[in-house]
Amino acid sequence: MNKFRALAALAIVVLSAAAAAPSSLAQEGPIRQRLRERLQQRSQQTAPIASADVQAPITRSGDYTFSVQHDGLARMYRVHVPASYDPARAAPLLVALHGGGGNMDLQANDALYGLITKSDKEGFVAVFPNGFSKFPNGKLATWNAGNCCGAARDRQVDDVGFIREVVRNLTHQMTVDHSRIYATGMSNGAMMAYRLACEASDVFAAIAPVAGTDTTRQCTPARPVAVVHIHAKDDSHVLFGGGAGPDSVALSQVTDYVSVPATISKWAKLDGCTAAPRRVLDKPGAYCEAYASCNGAAQVQLCVTDAGGHSWPGGHKPRAAGAAPSEAISANDVMWEFFNRR
Repeated sequence: MNKFRALAALAIVVLSAAAAAPSSLAQEGPIRQRLRERLQQRSQQTAPIASADVQAPITRSGDYTFSVQHDGLARMYRVHVPASYDPARAAPLLVALHGGGGNMDLQANDALYGLITKSDKEGFVAVFPNGFSKFPNGKLATWNAGNCCGAARDRQVDDVGFIREVVRNLTHQMTVDHSRIYATGMSNGAMMAYRLACEASDVFAAIAPVAGTDTTRQCTPARPVAVVHIHAKDDSHVLFGGGAGPDSVALSQVTDYVSVPATISKWAKLDGCTAAPRRVLDKPGAYCEAYASCNGAAQVQLCVTDAGGHSWPGGHKPRAAGAAPSEAISANDVMWEFFNRR
């Protein structure tokens, strides 16, 4: 029995026992909670799509998966092409990066993150790369975002090069607006988005990290990259004020995460923003502050929710610990409105 079957079998036993017991979910131990959450997530993931030819032009809407060899490793990514795609018109491209321990199917799960629906509504192409995984099916993957996370960091996997290759392939297969290539990510994926801004600023015009701060070891972007950072005050994994929270998983081993204020201050300096931040959104449960007067018409914006924990605002990812995503703002709406100003 392989590890995944063993995990599934154990999860079934745990869930059966939990269902029979009178105790509530909040009273379950952390192992049971994580197994329950992992089983829920996997049950909601869409079925895999047959791998397509990475050399073939993409002329029609739909969902595709691709497999490539990069730096001696087999890598995968999914692509969603909206119904409005027209090869005669250049489309924006959004690279969406899953969190540590996740995979491309999880981030592409529209019931959880809503990025497919947003792609169809706004007309951008959404690509979901898979991080480095020890397993052929790509599960339990991480990104080498500098000081985090897991096996990708420990093995110094060339994730920047891999994502560059993904974008390069798509710009050859499709009509992509090179001035409107963006990245977003959840947690470890957010950290990877920061690394892309540092080391692939020639590719990415803007990034939208969610629930993950800048863990890069060095950062010398060739040009300004606009940033909209989204974070909950009560995040118990990547603490708003810095450090790994009590719910931070072992993937960090353990990264002393940079604080949100320090991350924003760093990027305001990198982008040459000279004006003081101003409040651009203020509503119950959330606010946004933006630095303007930045180099190259860039902008740095921070959006903070009062609650929601370590999750995607406006999303529906189940959290066994009980912190539902904030509904005060939608991460998808906030980022796309920000990207549209570029």
